[in-house]
Amino acid sequence: MRDNRRRALAAATLLIGAVLTPVVAAGPAAAAPTACSPSSPGDKDNSSWVKSATANVNMRSGPSTDCRANGVATPNHKLDYHCYKVVGSRTWTYVRNDSTGVKGWIRDDNLRDRGSLVKC
Repeated sequence: MRDNRRRALAAATLLIGAVLTPVVAAGPAAAAPTACSPSSPGDKDNSSWVKSATANVNMRSGPSTDCRANGVATPNHKLDYHCYKVVGSRTWTYVRNDSTGVKGWIRDDNLRDRGSLVKC
């Protein structure tokens, strides 16, 4: 009887261990890129007119409001557009703030002329 209990306990321990042990993939999985993954598209938009924000707006690490802010663009800052990207139903322009040197993404409805005309 005592041996049966030991066997049952050992079997239960193995079963619980198997259920609680995480499954590990056979090899390293490549992380899927996210909207906030650092990106620095080249300056494809070589327009020369002075561009600016409509108000104080965040310049983000990626084209999403979920991405961290790299800095702020104000209406009196001069912006150099590099290109735009469509995300969902919105467009975002990657800019270099010539006044501060900071680069980042700004949603086009926050830019006076609605952003770049050149796709990334």
